[in-house]
Amino acid sequence: MGLIYYITQVQFDFGAIRLVPAECERSGIRRPLICTDKGVVAAGLLDRLLSALGDVPVAVFDATPSNPTESAVMAAVDAYRGHGADGLIALGGGSAIDLAKGVAIMATHPGVLADYATILGGSPKITASVAPLIAIPTTAGTGSEVARGAIIVLDDGRKLGFHSWHLVPKTAVCDPELTYGLPPRLTAATGMDAIAHCIETFLSKAVNPPADAIAFDGLARGLKHIEKATQEPRDPAARWNMMSASMQGAMAFQKGLGAVHSLSHALGGLKLGAEKIGPHHGTLNAVLLPEVIKFNEKTVPERVQSIASVFGVTGGDALAAAIRSLNRRLGLPGGLDAMGITAELYEDVATNALKDHCHATNPRVATHADYIAMLAASA
Repeated sequence: MGLIYYITQVQFDFGAIRLVPAECERSGIRRPLICTDKGVVAAGLLDRLLSALGDVPVAVFDATPSNPTESAVMAAVDAYRGHGADGLIALGGGSAIDLAKGVAIMATHPGVLADYATILGGSPKITASVAPLIAIPTTAGTGSEVARGAIIVLDDGRKLGFHSWHLVPKTAVCDPELTYGLPPRLTAATGMDAIAHCIETFLSKAVNPPADAIAFDGLARGLKHIEKATQEPRDPAARWNMMSASMQGAMAFQKGLGAVHSLSHALGGLKLGAEKIGPHHGTLNAVLLPEVIKFNEKTVPERVQSIASVFGVTGGDALAAAIRSLNRRLGLPGGLDAMGITAELYEDVATNALKDHCHATNPRVATHADYIAMLAASA
């Protein structure tokens, strides 16, 4: 039996942001640094948090990039120390929350960030001395608010995972109202991220029946509500259920993810033109998911069929087609080519996917050639 651990305190309700001061007090945070991004600030969500915090002395780091980077982590560490902070509040999507987890490590541990990367043997070096963190998601996708890991792009271009139960936020404050202003394209991409989490963790062969049940329910919620949330962004039921699907996917993926994430992590670390950082993680997952499902069906056919039944189809091919159809209806790219990811990049992507921490938990062992084939079929 694998390790089963559930997980942290969650405040989940419309208007839950008002509970942040009490959660700071419960977690021993008196001088928080807020980690967020300029989009969240422009949307007025930082103002709502500051209003809820009242006279709590805070500092704000709002320079989180779309894929959190080592340099941004260290800039936030400087802000943390300059404020004399004793804890963190992350307000934003997975990027802000993952950045805050990087700060929680580096504000309290010696060395450089790479010392703590999972794939480099760094997880045991992350101790209980990490800075306490309260996470407030403003998207419904990554579920990082209840997860033990963070994904950060190092200064050398590697996109690596950092995992420890010490990194789980002390409280997740899940307020669906905070997602009302999320643009349709981002709603769709983050929602498909949540759906990919639920599918991949359910297909993983690790033994964790509670995770399977949570993932299966999360998938059903996400599939039922993602189009409504994308088309009618202020629909309360759609937003509530998408935030739940996101949280459930992350609660479940302690069981392990797979080849979708091995590839999307490798692709997300690419330098693509002026952007320098690869495409949106959730969009990559949506595009890669169909071919990875077809690849895995040989090893876990019953589990693939269980997922297919939620979509109302039979078999991996039909399930892959159903996901592609959903992506089109959501307005997401039809393939990697449309995202600027061309065949000459595949060799390096496949090499890096083999090194990713999610590679080992895919239900079917993928070779370098398998990854090349999945990329080509996803073009």
